[in-house]
Amino acid sequence: MPSVVDIRNLSHHEGESVRVQGWVYNLRESGKLLFPIFRDGTGLVQGVVVKSAVPAEVFERVRSLTQETSVRVEGTVRADARAPGGFELQVSGVEAVQAVPVDAPYPITPKEHGIEFLMDHRHLWLRSSRQHAILGIRHEVIKAARDFFDDRSFTLVDAPIFTPAACEGTTTLFEVDYFDDKAYLTQSGQLYNEAAAAAVGKTYCFGPVFRAEKSKTRRHLTEFWMIEPEVAFAGLEDICKLGEELVAFVVDRVLSRRSRELETLERDPARLEPCRQTPFPRLVYDDAVKILQSKGSEIQWGGDLGGADETLLSQEFPKPVLVTHYPSQVKAFYMAPDPERPELALCVDMLAPEGHGEIIGGGVRLADYELLVKRIEENRLPRAAFEWYLDLRRYGAFPHAGFGMGIERVIGWICGLEHVRESIPFPRMLYRLTP
Repeated sequence: MPSVVDIRNLSHHEGESVRVQGWVYNLRESGKLLFPIFRDGTGLVQGVVVKSAVPAEVFERVRSLTQETSVRVEGTVRADARAPGGFELQVSGVEAVQAVPVDAPYPITPKEHGIEFLMDHRHLWLRSSRQHAILGIRHEVIKAARDFFDDRSFTLVDAPIFTPAACEGTTTLFEVDYFDDKAYLTQSGQLYNEAAAAAVGKTYCFGPVFRAEKSKTRRHLTEFWMIEPEVAFAGLEDICKLGEELVAFVVDRVLSRRSRELETLERDPARLEPCRQTPFPRLVYDDAVKILQSKGSEIQWGGDLGGADETLLSQEFPKPVLVTHYPSQVKAFYMAPDPERPELALCVDMLAPEGHGEIIGGGVRLADYELLVKRIEENRLPRAAFEWYLDLRRYGAFPHAGFGMGIERVIGWICGLEHVRESIPFPRMLYRLTP
């Protein structure tokens, strides 16, 4: 029996008889020739069936194949520059594992479908070439980010999903029953990262986070994934440089390894090319406000940058831009103040080009015990829930800094997606909890 071969490896088996296991992607007929296209998750291959070269039952079996029927196909690998991937399969036999009925066809066809229909059928839409390409790039982004930290002697320390209190703000928490108590789905692993940094020096966590914002913008998800490093004895400049190097590393990896997927998405790699090199442009918040006001924004000093402001600002640069030193009032309670201007926080947001918004947010953490207590009280947070966090300032307090990088926004930018919902396999949004 022929060996089972992945479609992506067919080039190594030219002239050999092989078996491919997958699904019917498409079928075209031209007289006494059939041209089925098969996919197996690693790629596409065009099959060729010549009526005079196969038994009549094989020809008719292929001819009757319906879209997304699961199959086992046998044939000989032939080079053909016109075929997808440069190779085709001279089919000699086919077995339908499960035939999709003619009277109940696969619901996603080449015709135009509305986005709600496609999202309702997300479990099937993932099979399309576009979504397959996005999944491949998502895999590469995550692998690259983890390789980046692993190669730099960071220790992965997983943070909990259930937390006793807020990290970012109480209005964006999902409350859940926790036996006889209440718990919340995590907004960030950062607070736990700070404890880990005191143990291992350089740490990161990677996992899902949840925000209960009632937002319907193209940049927002209710459930998304973040990779969050924390570095002991690091300052703002250290963490800005780390963020730049991480993003440049991820972009370089995608450009090097996923050119085919970018081509499928019709994403111009020239748009990403400048982002392989650091440093990235930087602005202090004061100057960012001036630039935005000169471009017609109504932002006033002291306000946070909205989505439209981030888009306006990003249009000025071909690379991600780092904006530092926001007013403390618009940042989280744990951000350290600038010693020279205490009304400002030692923080940084990295904004992606082309209006894809903030992809990194972070800064220096507040190490002063008394000031941290004051901030907790000012934000009306339950002190009892933060006693363990205050212990980090009681026992060997140390300067430290970190950030969170939103995986889906990075993927959305790299892929050039209109909406972040396509950057995650099964998006959860304000009005989307299925499939």
